Amino acid sequence: MLSECTIGRVTVGQGRPLAVIAGPCVLESPQTNDVIARTLRDVCAQLGVTYIFKASYDKANRTSIHSARGPGLNAGLDELRRIRETFDVPVTTDVHEPAQAEQAAAVADLLQVPAFLCRQTDLLLACAATGKAVNVKKGQFVSPAEMKHVIAKLVDGGCSQIMLTERGTFFGYHRLVNDFIGLGDMMELGPPVCFDVTHSTQLPGAAAQTAGRPERAGLLARAAVAAGVHAVFIECHPQPDQSLSDASTAQPLDAIPALLAQLVALRQALESSAPVESVG
Repeated sequence: MLSECTIGRVTVGQGRPLAVIAGPCVLESPQTNDVIARTLRDVCAQLGVTYIFKASYDKANRTSIHSARGPGLNAGLDELRRIRETFDVPVTTDVHEPAQAEQAAAVADLLQVPAFLCRQTDLLLACAATGKAVNVKKGQFVSPAEMKHVIAKLVDGGCSQIMLTERGTFFGYHRLVNDFIGLGDMMELGPPVCFDVTHSTQLPGAAAQTAGRPERAGLLARAAVAAGVHAVFIECHPQPDQSLSDASTAQPLDAIPALLAQLVALRQALESSAPVESVG
Protein backbone atom coordinates (compact mmCIF):
# COMPACT_ATOMS: atom_id res chain seq x y z
CA MET A 1 0.00 0.00 0.00
CA LEU A 2 1.94 3.00 -1.33
CA SER A 3 4.73 2.63 1.22
CA GLU A 4 7.14 4.60 -0.96
CA CYS A 5 6.92 7.80 -2.98
CA THR A 6 9.17 8.23 -6.00
CA ILE A 7 9.94 11.87 -6.76
CA GLY A 8 11.89 12.24 -9.95
CA ARG A 9 14.95 10.05 -9.50
CA VAL A 10 14.71 9.81 -5.69
CA THR A 11 12.47 7.66 -3.50
CA VAL A 12 11.15 8.50 -0.04
CA GLY A 13 9.87 5.88 2.37
CA GLN A 14 10.65 3.16 4.88
CA GLY A 15 14.24 2.00 4.65
CA ARG A 16 15.21 4.95 2.45
CA PRO A 17 17.42 7.88 3.51
CA LEU A 18 15.73 10.72 5.35
CA ALA A 19 14.40 13.25 2.85
CA VAL A 20 14.79 16.99 3.35
CA ILE A 21 12.32 19.29 1.60
CA ALA A 22 13.67 22.77 2.14
CA GLY A 23 14.07 26.23 0.73
CA PRO A 24 12.55 29.70 1.04
CA CYS A 25 8.81 30.00 1.63
CA VAL A 26 8.34 31.95 -1.58
CA LEU A 27 10.82 32.37 -4.41
CA GLU A 28 13.29 35.14 -3.64
CA SER A 29 15.87 36.81 -5.90
CA PRO A 30 17.90 34.39 -8.05
CA GLN A 31 20.97 35.21 -5.96
CA THR A 32 19.24 34.30 -2.70
CA ASN A 33 17.62 31.21 -4.23
CA ASP A 34 21.04 30.04 -5.40
CA VAL A 35 22.67 30.48 -2.00
CA ILE A 36 19.92 28.47 -0.36
CA ALA A 37 19.80 25.72 -2.99
CA ARG A 38 23.59 25.29 -3.14
CA THR A 39 23.99 25.21 0.65
CA LEU A 40 21.21 22.68 1.20
CA ARG A 41 22.24 20.46 -1.70
CA ASP A 42 25.82 20.27 -0.48
CA VAL A 43 24.93 19.69 3.18
CA CYS A 44 22.44 16.96 2.32
CA ALA A 45 24.94 15.27 0.01
CA GLN A 46 27.55 15.35 2.76
CA LEU A 47 25.13 13.80 5.25
CA GLY A 48 23.78 11.21 2.82
CA VAL A 49 20.18 12.40 2.85
CA THR A 50 17.81 13.14 -0.02
CA TYR A 51 17.29 16.80 -0.90
CA ILE A 52 14.31 18.41 -2.65
CA PHE A 53 14.30 22.18 -3.21
CA LYS A 54 11.05 23.86 -2.17
CA ALA A 55 9.72 27.33 -2.95
CA SER A 56 6.36 28.77 -3.94
CA TYR A 57 5.69 30.77 -7.09
CA ASP A 58 2.60 32.24 -5.42
CA LYS A 59 1.34 32.40 -1.83
CA ALA A 60 -2.40 32.69 -2.32
CA ASN A 61 -3.35 32.65 1.37
CA ARG A 62 -1.29 35.47 2.87
CA THR A 63 -2.78 37.13 5.95
CA SER A 64 -2.73 40.57 4.32
CA ILE A 65 -3.59 41.48 0.73
CA HIS A 66 -0.53 43.75 0.82
CA SER A 67 1.92 40.92 1.64
CA ALA A 68 4.35 39.68 -1.00
CA ARG A 69 2.95 36.72 -2.91
CA GLY A 70 5.83 35.77 -5.17
CA PRO A 71 6.72 36.12 -8.86
CA GLY A 72 3.59 34.38 -10.15
CA LEU A 73 3.03 31.17 -12.10
CA ASN A 74 5.01 31.75 -15.30
CA ALA A 75 8.02 33.60 -13.90
CA GLY A 76 8.07 31.34 -10.85
CA LEU A 77 8.11 28.14 -12.85
CA ASP A 78 10.89 29.54 -15.03
CA GLU A 79 12.94 30.17 -11.88
CA LEU A 80 12.19 26.71 -10.48
CA ARG A 81 13.26 25.18 -13.78
CA ARG A 82 16.51 27.15 -13.65
CA ILE A 83 17.21 26.00 -10.09
CA ARG A 84 16.40 22.39 -10.97
CA GLU A 85 18.82 22.44 -13.90
CA THR A 86 21.55 24.51 -12.25
CA PHE A 87 21.80 22.44 -9.08
CA ASP A 88 20.56 19.10 -10.45
CA VAL A 89 18.01 18.63 -7.67
CA PRO A 90 14.30 17.73 -7.66
CA VAL A 91 12.00 20.69 -6.97
CA THR A 92 8.56 21.07 -5.43
CA THR A 93 6.04 23.88 -5.27
CA ASP A 94 2.46 24.30 -4.11
CA VAL A 95 -0.52 24.37 -6.46
CA HIS A 96 -3.62 26.33 -5.45
CA GLU A 97 -5.92 25.92 -8.44
CA PRO A 98 -6.73 22.90 -10.64
CA ALA A 99 -5.88 24.89 -13.76
CA GLN A 100 -2.29 25.33 -12.56
CA ALA A 101 -1.53 21.64 -12.02
CA GLU A 102 -0.50 20.63 -15.53
CA GLN A 103 1.71 23.66 -16.04
CA ALA A 104 3.39 23.23 -12.63
CA ALA A 105 3.91 19.52 -13.31
CA ALA A 106 5.94 20.37 -16.41
CA VAL A 107 8.63 21.70 -14.05
CA ALA A 108 8.09 20.32 -10.55
CA ASP A 109 8.99 16.75 -9.58
CA LEU A 110 6.58 16.90 -6.65
CA LEU A 111 3.30 18.84 -6.50
CA GLN A 112 2.30 20.14 -3.08
CA VAL A 113 -1.34 20.62 -2.06
CA PRO A 114 -1.61 23.25 0.73
CA ALA A 115 -3.20 22.29 4.03
CA PHE A 116 -6.21 24.58 3.64
CA LEU A 117 -6.97 22.89 0.29
CA CYS A 118 -6.45 19.24 1.26
CA ARG A 119 -10.16 18.41 0.86
CA GLN A 120 -10.56 20.11 -2.54
CA THR A 121 -11.47 17.20 -4.80
CA ASP A 122 -10.95 19.02 -8.10
CA LEU A 123 -7.46 20.15 -7.05
CA LEU A 124 -6.47 16.67 -5.89
CA LEU A 125 -7.73 15.08 -9.10
CA ALA A 126 -5.99 17.68 -11.26
CA CYS A 127 -2.68 17.00 -9.50
CA ALA A 128 -3.22 13.24 -9.75
CA ALA A 129 -3.90 13.50 -13.48
CA THR A 130 -0.44 14.97 -14.15
CA GLY A 131 1.28 11.69 -13.29
CA LYS A 132 3.64 13.46 -10.90
CA ALA A 133 4.13 12.64 -7.22
CA VAL A 134 1.77 14.55 -4.94
CA ASN A 135 2.41 15.72 -1.37
CA VAL A 136 -0.73 16.72 0.55
CA LYS A 137 -0.43 18.69 3.76
CA LYS A 138 -2.93 17.61 6.42
CA GLY A 139 -5.33 20.46 7.08
CA GLN A 140 -5.15 22.08 10.49
CA PHE A 141 -8.83 21.16 10.82
CA VAL A 142 -8.52 17.50 9.73
CA SER A 143 -7.83 14.44 11.86
CA PRO A 144 -5.01 12.10 10.79
CA ALA A 145 -7.53 9.33 10.09
CA GLU A 146 -9.44 11.55 7.66
CA MET A 147 -6.40 11.69 5.39
CA LYS A 148 -7.40 8.23 4.17
CA HIS A 149 -10.05 10.02 2.08
CA VAL A 150 -7.38 12.21 0.52
CA ILE A 151 -5.37 9.11 -0.37
CA ALA A 152 -8.47 7.48 -1.88
CA LYS A 153 -9.18 10.52 -4.07
CA LEU A 154 -5.62 10.60 -5.38
CA VAL A 155 -5.55 6.85 -6.06
CA ASP A 156 -8.90 7.02 -7.83
CA GLY A 157 -7.47 9.89 -9.88
CA GLY A 158 -4.57 7.70 -11.02
CA CYS A 159 -1.84 8.90 -8.65
CA SER A 160 0.52 6.17 -7.44
CA GLN A 161 3.17 8.35 -5.77
CA ILE A 162 1.77 9.99 -2.64
CA MET A 163 3.20 11.67 0.45
CA LEU A 164 1.36 13.18 3.41
CA THR A 165 2.62 16.04 5.56
CA GLU A 166 1.86 16.90 9.19
CA ARG A 167 1.91 20.64 9.92
CA GLY A 168 0.00 21.03 13.16
CA THR A 169 -3.65 21.13 14.25
CA PHE A 170 -5.62 24.14 15.47
CA PHE A 171 -5.75 24.31 19.26
CA GLY A 172 -7.97 27.26 20.05
CA TYR A 173 -7.01 30.58 18.51
CA HIS A 174 -3.49 31.49 17.36
CA ARG A 175 -1.98 28.14 18.26
CA LEU A 176 -1.03 24.92 16.52
CA VAL A 177 -0.15 21.67 18.24
CA ASN A 178 1.41 18.49 16.88
CA ASP A 179 -0.33 15.29 17.95
CA PHE A 180 2.35 12.61 17.90
CA ILE A 181 -0.14 9.82 18.52
CA GLY A 182 -1.97 11.13 15.45
CA LEU A 183 1.32 11.31 13.59
CA GLY A 184 1.79 7.60 14.27
CA ASP A 185 -1.75 6.93 13.08
CA MET A 186 -1.10 8.83 9.85
CA MET A 187 2.11 6.87 9.23
CA GLU A 188 0.02 3.70 9.39
CA LEU A 189 -2.17 4.87 6.48
CA GLY A 190 0.52 3.74 4.05
CA PRO A 191 2.21 6.62 2.19
CA PRO A 192 5.43 8.15 3.53
CA VAL A 193 4.87 11.00 6.00
CA CYS A 194 6.75 14.30 6.07
CA PHE A 195 6.87 16.58 9.11
CA ASP A 196 6.61 20.29 8.40
CA VAL A 197 8.98 21.71 10.98
CA THR A 198 8.61 25.43 10.38
CA HIS A 199 4.87 25.75 9.78
CA SER A 200 4.26 23.74 12.94
CA THR A 201 5.75 26.65 14.89
CA GLN A 202 3.29 29.19 13.49
CA LEU A 203 0.88 31.25 15.57
CA PRO A 204 -1.75 31.73 12.83
CA GLY A 205 -3.53 35.06 12.69
CA ALA A 206 -1.86 36.35 15.82
CA ALA A 207 -1.00 39.66 14.15
CA ALA A 208 -1.24 41.44 10.80
CA GLN A 209 1.28 38.82 9.70
CA THR A 210 1.45 35.25 10.98
CA ALA A 211 3.66 35.06 14.06
CA GLY A 212 5.61 32.06 15.29
CA ARG A 213 7.94 30.29 17.70
CA PRO A 214 10.95 29.53 15.47
CA GLU A 215 13.11 28.67 18.48
CA ARG A 216 11.05 25.47 18.87
CA ALA A 217 11.71 24.21 15.34
CA GLY A 218 14.68 22.06 16.34
CA LEU A 219 12.75 20.48 19.20
CA LEU A 220 9.89 19.50 16.89
CA ALA A 221 12.21 18.25 14.15
CA ARG A 222 14.09 15.98 16.56
CA ALA A 223 10.84 14.64 18.02
CA ALA A 224 9.42 13.92 14.57
CA VAL A 225 12.50 12.07 13.34
CA ALA A 226 12.60 10.08 16.56
CA ALA A 227 8.95 9.19 15.91
CA GLY A 228 9.95 7.73 12.54
CA VAL A 229 8.86 10.22 9.86
CA HIS A 230 10.31 9.72 6.42
CA ALA A 231 10.95 13.37 5.54
CA VAL A 232 11.20 16.82 7.09
CA PHE A 233 10.07 20.12 5.59
CA ILE A 234 12.05 23.21 6.60
CA GLU A 235 11.78 26.75 5.31
CA CYS A 236 15.02 28.67 5.66
CA HIS A 237 16.66 31.91 4.60
CA PRO A 238 20.11 33.53 4.98
CA GLN A 239 18.41 36.39 6.86
CA PRO A 240 15.00 35.19 8.06
CA ASP A 241 13.83 38.65 9.13
CA GLN A 242 14.19 39.74 5.49
CA SER A 243 12.33 36.76 4.04
CA LEU A 244 9.47 37.75 1.73
CA SER A 245 7.14 35.28 3.44
CA ASP A 246 7.00 33.48 6.81
CA ALA A 247 9.79 35.61 8.24
CA SER A 248 8.54 34.78 11.73
CA THR A 249 9.15 31.03 11.34
CA ALA A 250 11.89 30.60 8.71
CA GLN A 251 15.09 29.10 10.07
CA PRO A 252 18.52 30.73 9.58
CA LEU A 253 20.27 29.00 6.71
CA ASP A 254 23.53 28.79 8.66
CA ALA A 255 21.76 26.81 11.42
CA ILE A 256 20.53 24.09 9.07
CA PRO A 257 23.73 21.98 8.80
CA ALA A 258 23.89 21.40 12.57
CA LEU A 259 20.18 20.62 12.77
CA LEU A 260 20.34 18.14 9.91
CA ALA A 261 23.38 16.46 11.48
CA GLN A 262 21.33 15.94 14.65
CA LEU A 263 18.42 14.52 12.65
CA VAL A 264 20.66 12.11 10.77
CA ALA A 265 22.18 10.90 14.06
CA LEU A 266 18.71 10.33 15.48
CA ARG A 267 17.61 8.48 12.35
CA GLN A 268 20.68 6.25 12.48
CA ALA A 269 20.10 5.49 16.17
CA LEU A 270 16.48 4.63 15.45
CA GLU A 271 17.39 2.30 12.60
CA SER A 272 20.11 0.52 14.58
CA SER A 273 18.02 -0.11 17.71
CA ALA A 274 15.68 -3.02 18.32
CA PRO A 275 11.93 -2.35 18.03
CA VAL A 276 10.33 -1.29 21.30
CA GLU A 277 7.24 -3.28 22.27
CA SER A 278 4.15 -1.49 23.51
CA VAL A 279 3.80 -1.28 27.26
CA GLY A 280 0.32 -2.17 28.54
